[in-house]
Amino acid sequence: MTRPPTLGHNRGPALEPGAGWRGYCWRRAKADLRPARVPIEMVRVRMRRARELGLTYPQYASILAGTGRDVMAFLYTVEGLQIRLSRQLRLPPEVAAKLPEIKGAAQIAFAPSGEVPQDFAAELSQVARTPLTAHAMQPDAPGWGAARRAIRAALDPARLPSNAVVLIGGPAEQEGWAEAASMARYLPTDTFFAPS
Repeated sequence: MTRPPTLGHNRGPALEPGAGWRGYCWRRAKADLRPARVPIEMVRVRMRRARELGLTYPQYASILAGTGRDVMAFLYTVEGLQIRLSRQLRLPPEVAAKLPEIKGAAQIAFAPSGEVPQDFAAELSQVARTPLTAHAMQPDAPGWGAARRAIRAALDPARLPSNAVVLIGGPAEQEGWAEAASMARYLPTDTFFAPS
C-alpha cells in the first residue's frame, strides 16, 4: 500500500520504463509547434511584397504559410471586379485605382458568359489602365467540377499553378470555387478593394 504524498509533493516523475523517451518526444513536439522566428529583414521583404500585391501583411503571410508559395497571379470573377455591364464597361473608382498599383503578379479576369474572352480582356485593360488577360468565361453551371474546369481554362494558358493564384470574388459560393481548384486563397471583393 502506498502512502499519500506529503504537502508540496507531487510524487515526482514517472519511473516506469520509457518515461525519459516519452518526455523527450513531448518536449520535441511542443518545440515544433512554436513558430520559427523570421528575421526582421525577411519580414521587411515580405511587407514590401505584400504592398506590391495590394494585400495586407497578415493576408500575405497567411497565404505564404498556407501554400509555401509566393502569389503569382490574381484571378478576378465578374462580381469580384464589380463590373457594371452596359454599352460601355465601367469599374468602380476603388477598383480602377487599385488594379494599376498591383506589381509582380499576373492579373487574369473571367469573361462574362456570352463575351469573347480576348475582346473582353482588351476592353477591360483599356478601362482599368493596366494589362489584364482573360482566357475563359466565368462558369455558369453549378458545381465544383465546372468551376475547377473554368479556373484551369483561365490559368493553363499562362502555365500558372492554382496554389499560387488568389481568387477575388463576390458571392460566398465563389469561395467554393477556390477550394475546388486548390487555389492559394479566396478574398472577397470588399476586402481586397477596401480603401487602405
